[in-house]
Amino acid sequence: MSDDFGFAPPPFKPDDALQRLKRELRELGLSEREGIFERRGLAIARVRVDGTQLDAALVRKPSRASPQWQPRQLGSSAAVRDFAAELKKALRDWGDRDE
Repeated sequence: MSDDFGFAPPPFKPDDALQRLKRELRELGLSEREGIFERRGLAIARVRVDGTQLDAALVRKPSRASPQWQPRQLGSSAAVRDFAAELKKALRDWGDRDE
């Protein structure tokens, strides 16, 4: 007998997830330019559809020089939520002192 009680999570739709994530990033005060989300001209995150998942990255620390990206693959709604939560925490931690 299975422990999932016959329920399966809804299929992951990367295009829909991308639109939701973009909306959430804009609500955090980031602006999008060519697939890269910025705050006050500093690259913070990037995200795009890559087949059946999202290809996302977060900078280690905001920098005017070339940013150091931390890439990750988001293949579920939970992974997208975790990425958004991590980004929100990073923005709070960086604050205005790093800009």
